[in-house]
Amino acid sequence: MKKANNSTPSSRRKFIRDTAIATAGISIVPRHVLGGPGFVAPSDKLVVAGIGVGGKGKSDIGSFADSGKADIAFLCDVDDRRAADSIARFPKAKYYKDWRELLDKEANNFDAVSVSTPDHTHAVAALAAMELGKHVYVQKPLTHDIYEARKLTEAAKKYKVVSQMGNQGASSDGVRTLREWYNADIIGKVHTVYCWTNRPVWPQGIPWPDTTAPVPKELDWDLWLGTAPHKEFVSGLVPFNWRGWWDYGTGALGDMGCHLVEAPYRVLDLKYPKDVQCSVGSVYVDEFQRGYFPESCPPSSHVTMTFPKTEKTDEDVVLHWMDGGIQPTRPEELGPNEVFGDGGNGVLMIGSKGKMMCSTYGENPRLLPTSKTDEVNVPQEFERVPGGSSGHYAQWVEAAIAGYGEKELSAPFEISGPLTETLLIANLAIRGVDIRKEAVNDEGKTYFEYPGRNIEMLWDAENMRVTNLEEANAFVKRDYSDGWSLG
Repeated sequence: MKKANNSTPSSRRKFIRDTAIATAGISIVPRHVLGGPGFVAPSDKLVVAGIGVGGKGKSDIGSFADSGKADIAFLCDVDDRRAADSIARFPKAKYYKDWRELLDKEANNFDAVSVSTPDHTHAVAALAAMELGKHVYVQKPLTHDIYEARKLTEAAKKYKVVSQMGNQGASSDGVRTLREWYNADIIGKVHTVYCWTNRPVWPQGIPWPDTTAPVPKELDWDLWLGTAPHKEFVSGLVPFNWRGWWDYGTGALGDMGCHLVEAPYRVLDLKYPKDVQCSVGSVYVDEFQRGYFPESCPPSSHVTMTFPKTEKTDEDVVLHWMDGGIQPTRPEELGPNEVFGDGGNGVLMIGSKGKMMCSTYGENPRLLPTSKTDEVNVPQEFERVPGGSSGHYAQWVEAAIAGYGEKELSAPFEISGPLTETLLIANLAIRGVDIRKEAVNDEGKTYFEYPGRNIEMLWDAENMRVTNLEEANAFVKRDYSDGWSLG
């Protein structure tokens, strides 16, 4: 295992200079001379390896490159079709299909890793990179499981690497404006929060397809499955619809929760909820029978979480999460034709003296009634990120170049790890609804009980476990398929 180079930027530059002097006649200092991972290249650019470079991964590494301070040196994807655009944009980057081979062969040749794979492989790739001392940028949600999120949070501190989750709204001006309004006591102390989304926009609440399909020649299906149980390839799962299946995705909460819950989480200094309960939308096989599809996320859900009182609140905070098109009742202060949130998504915070809301990513913050927004003027308390949400990428690049602890980040794992855990705790309640146990009635007939329904799950954050429904703890830390491990 290689150790991270945690020296200051000035000491690293001095080392590079002195090495160059000592090797007079050599105009370019070889990268292997510069030492371990995490160092600053002579060009003062961050050398990045991208794991998952199609879709969002493509835009992520493109944004790093657009900062002007990053070189994309390595590309990795299990699907050549998805990687094609990134290969075309970065023709000098070396291409791999297996990220394990990339890390094994090239660890001395890059400084940082971007992970934008399906949720179920985030943690294994990210932790392997951190163990090599590599700075990491990981797409949201940070991990698939609660246990994984805790381990990555601990690892970022242990290995002293610069970390950032891909919830770019954490860098938005809107989140900072909301914090400033709240700290100025414009709406009093918040006690209730609503977050909602029109997602999923992919199939959920359905049975696993019973018809297999040929694996595309460009796709390494076994590598795509990674930590997940082996299944035969089916049409329509990749590149996007995996989000609706628990083996790979985390549903609407995993997709949009980081973009919506981020604002109240930061405004109120929330951490872990102490209890959670939910109801989910039903899928019917026929008019008499509710569908039982525990492999698939439900088509809609309403989750209620209670957070302990913080220094920013006077009491516990109740946060409602709604997806599948469910929305809270419009606040009376909002005009009948005014847009609630941004239409399909939004956040509403209700305080003792007033209310405020925002759109996805914390954008477009408004006080209610909205006319009050332009009337209020509070001093700027928090420094803005250049470029706002779009500057999220350059912020990580610059922080990684500077070194661990040298620059502030919007979504380091110390913040985004607990946020991810919170969303996955909500998913425990959603998944708990489908826990099924066989029982026999007094007449000797077999029936099914659902112990996770109509209860309030109590959460022990320190030990990462549900204390009153043992079956739900199976989802806190899943078993990986053979050959895969975390760390």
